[in-house]
Amino acid sequence: MNNLAENIGFTYSDYITWNDKIRWEIIDGEAYAMAAPSPRHQRISGEIFRQLANYLRGKPCEVFAAPLDVRLAADWFDNTVVQPDIIVICDNSVIDDKSIKGVPDFVIEILSPYNPKRDTVAKRRRYEQAGVKEYWIVDPYNQTVRVYILKGGVYGKEKIYGNGDIIQVHTLPGCSINMAEVFDSAYTETNPETEEPDPETEIKYNLISALKNKYVTKEQILKIMDETDSEGQ
Repeated sequence: MNNLAENIGFTYSDYITWNDKIRWEIIDGEAYAMAAPSPRHQRISGEIFRQLANYLRGKPCEVFAAPLDVRLAADWFDNTVVQPDIIVICDNSVIDDKSIKGVPDFVIEILSPYNPKRDTVAKRRRYEQAGVKEYWIVDPYNQTVRVYILKGGVYGKEKIYGNGDIIQVHTLPGCSINMAEVFDSAYTETNPETEEPDPETEIKYNLISALKNKYVTKEQILKIMDETDSEGQ
């Protein structure tokens, strides 16, 4: 029989000791490296945040943007720590000085070109299990939004929206997000639709993930990354 600690994997206690040169998330005890967001990603996040913040002004719910630790399993193993791009919290009792220690009402993730399956598969499953009432996946490159609503403990059939749609937020009656404004803010003359992911960032991200899968320690990964950066200067 496996040791219980081995089954739990990494926890929040481990997470807070790691060097912050690399951003990490933990999903069910498994650690994942995070790539730095692009300007396009940040434009989209900023516009969605602006619309939500305007609606929520003077209301009990709050909207937060990454980076902010969300500890979905804080009351159990505390082995899931994620940093959603945008979250809405309507129960301020889950907010402590360092993190969200509980389940958000509404989560939005903006897809990264480096590992989209984390948001579409692993995180979607974990948010569903945790009881996140509404989950949106924003795809900057295809200009689409997948919307999932929790019903009876499971996400119903996804609804897909595009540029030009106005999406009603299920968990915030009366609130809507104008996706034309969101996507139009991201595609400027200096940030055209043909923009490709930065190859150096992609190589580093893939290297970190590959090393982790070979059970290299985080300290060894950081040392390798420091040496790589020094050689490139």
